[in-house]
Amino acid sequence: MVEISPVVEAVLPLVFIGVYVVISINYFVLHTLALVALYRDSEADDVDPETDARPGVGIVVPAYNEEETILDSLPSFLNLAYPNTEVVVVNDGSTDDTLARLQEAFDLRQLETVPEDVPSRPIRAVYESDTRANLRVVDKEDGGKSDALNAGIWLTDKPYVCAVDSDTIIERGALFDITEPCFDRPREVVAAGGTVRVANGCTFRDGEIVDVDLSTRRVVSLQAMEYLRAFYLGRLGLSRLKSLVLISGAFGVFRTDVLREIGGYRRNTVTEDFDLVVRLHEHLRRTDEQYSVEYVPSAIAWTEVPETLTALGRQRRRWFRGMIETLRTHRGMVGNPRYGVVGIYALPFYVLAEFVGPLLEGLGFVLVPLAYAAGVVDLWFLLAFFLVTSGFGTLLSWYGVLGEALTDGGYTDAADIRRLLVDGVLENVGYRQWKTLVAWYAFVEYLLGGRSWGEMERTGLE
Repeated sequence: MVEISPVVEAVLPLVFIGVYVVISINYFVLHTLALVALYRDSEADDVDPETDARPGVGIVVPAYNEEETILDSLPSFLNLAYPNTEVVVVNDGSTDDTLARLQEAFDLRQLETVPEDVPSRPIRAVYESDTRANLRVVDKEDGGKSDALNAGIWLTDKPYVCAVDSDTIIERGALFDITEPCFDRPREVVAAGGTVRVANGCTFRDGEIVDVDLSTRRVVSLQAMEYLRAFYLGRLGLSRLKSLVLISGAFGVFRTDVLREIGGYRRNTVTEDFDLVVRLHEHLRRTDEQYSVEYVPSAIAWTEVPETLTALGRQRRRWFRGMIETLRTHRGMVGNPRYGVVGIYALPFYVLAEFVGPLLEGLGFVLVPLAYAAGVVDLWFLLAFFLVTSGFGTLLSWYGVLGEALTDGGYTDAADIRRLLVDGVLENVGYRQWKTLVAWYAFVEYLLGGRSWGEMERTGLE
């Protein structure tokens, strides 16, 4: 048996279990707040979209080599049950037939003048559709997603901008839901995010979902489980604490004037959605404005997710690197009471739970079993470590399924619910450990200066 000092014996449990007890308590509180909010929202009266006047919304769709999905998702933006929208598709230097497919499908007519005062890479042409009055297509040089979004933000005259991904399909009434807080408190609410669900396995027709089903691919259904927990519980809990710092790039609404005030999206970041919302908090706290960033669970959009571990690993490495980058860029806000609950709670929690937590957990999955094998720790410590990490993680995943039940969400089939419950276990036994390996890989990439975006393999939606 290996001899160790009493100090090491005391510190080891504190590091590998104590930190996760703190993280778990925080997650439990957030998820419980979210479940209460979901229950109350489910009891509230629905908004009548026929009599509810809403502000204009410019829907900005950045597209780079999206010939496989652009014609699947675009009808969902054009056919929304919303009275005042403009769809701006920004073809960001695509090398495939994205622009050609748009021209053929919508009879695009090139405008004579090209705006020159847009803070983006040069715009080559602007088109309007002869068949859809609310469609505009911008063709520009490749500048990345942030650059494409900025072009759309400066080329719409609507007071609100809805930022979406080109492979996203928005439910027909979702724009009414997501703009409700903006309509109720127009000067206070500067941003609102909706729920993003996994589209793989579902059936769509003319931009509308007609059948909700879990994909038969386990790697996809595990992501569906993750999305339920992350949106319904994680973001809703943070929103209730007035500390929401992330709105998914797949579906979010922002006040156009405020986005222009902060210069739009930063182009030198790989997670522009996280960076943007943190910058909004920083700017508005510095100017002492009363503001709110909301999450609206009933506003639902569907997006295609990776179908292989290789593609998923690339995506998650980018997300992890971008999170580190954003936290480092805004490190002056972390723990700073000047930024309210965002500074003293939300950002420190991200540092602990989303950055330090996975790295520490990854070490624990290796070192704790080795320590047990070497006789450094006993069986109770080994079991406690896996209970706090994987066991409590399973409980939180099942919370996500409960949130789905409370909202009468998309997965209503009993077989789907049973599979989600099983996925809640598998997500924490095997998949969770794989994600800690991905986090370490991304951390090393970040230290070595890696900034690759990582291509997503599109298969198109049914």
